[in-house]
Amino acid sequence: MTLDIIGPGFGRTGTMSCKEAVEQLGFGPCYHMSVVYEQGHQQLWADAINGAPLAIDAIFEGFRSAFDWPACSWWKELKAANPNAKVVLTRRDPDAWYDSIASTIFKALPSIHVDPARNAWRVHTRKLIFTDTFHDDLGRENVTKVLREHEADVIASAPPAELLVFDVGDGWEPLCDFLGVPVPTAPFPRTNSSSMFREEAGLD
Repeated sequence: MTLDIIGPGFGRTGTMSCKEAVEQLGFGPCYHMSVVYEQGHQQLWADAINGAPLAIDAIFEGFRSAFDWPACSWWKELKAANPNAKVVLTRRDPDAWYDSIASTIFKALPSIHVDPARNAWRVHTRKLIFTDTFHDDLGRENVTKVLREHEADVIASAPPAELLVFDVGDGWEPLCDFLGVPVPTAPFPRTNSSSMFREEAGLD
């Protein structure tokens, strides 16, 4: 198991677009919240969320990159296990990000899914995101404060030469320059907008 790219940015900072981008650049497959269920990894993550050591090899075998929750909450452990990996911190305006996360993840996780197994997984993701990350205060002031503190910790902790602070709105050039790969001719991926998320989650 060798990760080339680790994305410590919280969800709704462009992580799905980055997932598609790095896969186009040859750094796939990319681990993301969207693949946890299809990989059957719910229990492995539930164990880690509840205090067990993260089963890094079992979870990330075959993956070359990782973005989004739940992986971003263990980014330091992933970096220690993959010392040559580069760190790509996805970042966006905190208030715009809050508007997005409040209307998507904060609405979806408490909702009831028709699949009981997905409901069981949501219990653990609520603990990870609502409780462990935001300390059960989902107000704008606290949530954006936690975001800023997390980003500051990443910037202070990652070796500067191995870190890119990246806004997906900047497109291919800074990402490709950082990774040392050619710029594709295809447009940079733009996916998983708030409206797309809400429609897929059945919130609208």
